[in-house]
Amino acid sequence: MPIQILSENDRCDCGTIHDEVVAAVRTRMPDEELLLDLADLFKVFGDSTRVKILCALQYSEMCVCDIAALLGMSKSSISHQLRTLRQTKLVKNRRDGKIVYYSLDDDHIGTIFRQGLLHVSE
Repeated sequence: MPIQILSENDRCDCGTIHDEVVAAVRTRMPDEELLLDLADLFKVFGDSTRVKILCALQYSEMCVCDIAALLGMSKSSISHQLRTLRQTKLVKNRRDGKIVYYSLDDDHIGTIFRQGLLHVSE
């Protein structure tokens, strides 16, 4: 990706800080810990395999074997990615006999995924 040089119009050269704007925004900013958790959540979306798994789980709960077959990957690599998705509470699982089924943890995950897809589709 080429380096973009800022033009004169892209820089703020004023010597005034708009104290009222800064103060108003500061009161609305979430706690630092929440922002760090949010950054960690978005990092999880930075892996294409995890994104593909989340996409698939929007349509149906699936076991590791089904996800591996769908994505053309090994069960081991899918399990590794599912572990990360479970740790960040994006995916949950349920056991039915010897089979473990995975699904999105809640409706928020599907919303985040769909909004991201909509954004990159524009």
